[in-house]
Amino acid sequence: MTSDENQAGRAKVAEIVKDVQIAMLTTIDDDGHLVSRPMAVQQVEFDGDLWFVSDGDARKVNQIRHGARTNVSFSSNGAWLSVAGDAQVLNDRQKLDELWNPALSAWFPDGPDTPGIALVKIHADTAEYWDAPGSKVTTLISYVKAKVKGERAEVGENKVVDL
Repeated sequence: MTSDENQAGRAKVAEIVKDVQIAMLTTIDDDGHLVSRPMAVQQVEFDGDLWFVSDGDARKVNQIRHGARTNVSFSSNGAWLSVAGDAQVLNDRQKLDELWNPALSAWFPDGPDTPGIALVKIHADTAEYWDAPGSKVTTLISYVKAKVKGERAEVGENKVVDL
């Protein structure tokens, strides 16, 4: 992949992340099993890092402390994204204040002063996206057309991006 293609891929990843409020964060438990849960993505301009706010005693936080490899998956209006990287748990009040938004009060009623609150930072190293522009009807028509013609469906773009 050329530098320009990778830059375009990074821009596409940022575009998909920007449009999603809830993502699935996957960690590895102590038995080596994958565990996924929905998490609210803290909206900052994507620069290769994803941010989440969590209870510092949560299982996901302990799993990250024992093995930092994670995956975050996104789905939005015909686009899907899988981001892999290393995670870390931070207690950074300045960053927490920067990321804080009123929606977080539903989980942390004392605001940024909630005891035990922690940040989870995912430093992404690769991403893979699938983008099927158009409506669900357009995608369905493409599937049906491929089935009738006995061909493979062409429903969009798929790329792996180094971050």
